[in-house]
Amino acid sequence: MTVGTVDVMLPHYGRLDLVQETIRSVLAQDDPAWRLTVVDDSGPAADDALARWCAALGDERVRYLRNPHNLGINRNFARCVELVSHEHAVLVGSDDLLLPGYVATVRAAFTAHPEVGVVQPGVEVVGRDGLPARTLADLSKRWIFAPRATGVLGGEDLAVSLLRGNWLYFPSLCWRSGPLRRTGFRPGLQVVQDLALVLDLLLAGERLLVVADPVFRYRRHEASVSSAHAADGRRFAEERAFFLDTAARLDAHGWPRAARAARRHLGSRLNALTRLPGALRAGAGAGTLARHAFTR
Repeated sequence: MTVGTVDVMLPHYGRLDLVQETIRSVLAQDDPAWRLTVVDDSGPAADDALARWCAALGDERVRYLRNPHNLGINRNFARCVELVSHEHAVLVGSDDLLLPGYVATVRAAFTAHPEVGVVQPGVEVVGRDGLPARTLADLSKRWIFAPRATGVLGGEDLAVSLLRGNWLYFPSLCWRSGPLRRTGFRPGLQVVQDLALVLDLLLAGERLLVVADPVFRYRRHEASVSSAHAADGRRFAEERAFFLDTAARLDAHGWPRAARAARRHLGSRLNALTRLPGALRAGAGAGTLARHAFTR
């Protein structure tokens, strides 16, 4: 059976110009079977520029909603999940871009593999200026941690792979809405909420399909929340607690190899280690980074 409309959920907080680029990339899809929902978490004091701009588009597939008060990252993502009404959805970052073939590619993927819960399409990484970027984090994802083959992955093997180093690009993932709503985001998490969600789905028996076609453009820049939290060590304090808790859950589930990978969390340690020189120069967060990189 052919997959229907894809809900493009856009949790927004930040620059107007970047979110406008994201919205334009949705409007430029080759496949018109999408609906875009912008969930603005800027708070009641923000101006109405984005609301007016969305209304002026004159496209009934675009709806704009503003939260009555600022929810924060985790709860705004949860709000987006609550608002999903079609069978498949993507939670795109408000500075990322869907390339023109994105919707057609994920619809074809789910049509061919209706048994999977998540699709990871091919991704291009760009910097703040929109030009191709080759960061250490992305090179590690591609050449060290990501599987060499495309296709359907799942179970403990996929959990081990992701816990060694999370090679997914969360804003590009397209989800089957039923499992996404049933599982949802763990309350209280911010920078690691994406990995937690995927692992929870794996524990529930869901599988992931990796597609090679590059149909998404992920923007990597230091102004992002994950980069800012990594710079001062907050990211790694959250990650350390998450990995220890996850290891215990995986042991209880009967996945000992995945539990060991969670305790080691190699990719996260390497990320902290690469940021340690900058933290030492800045005089902030070095202790947290060092503990995360070297303490078992």
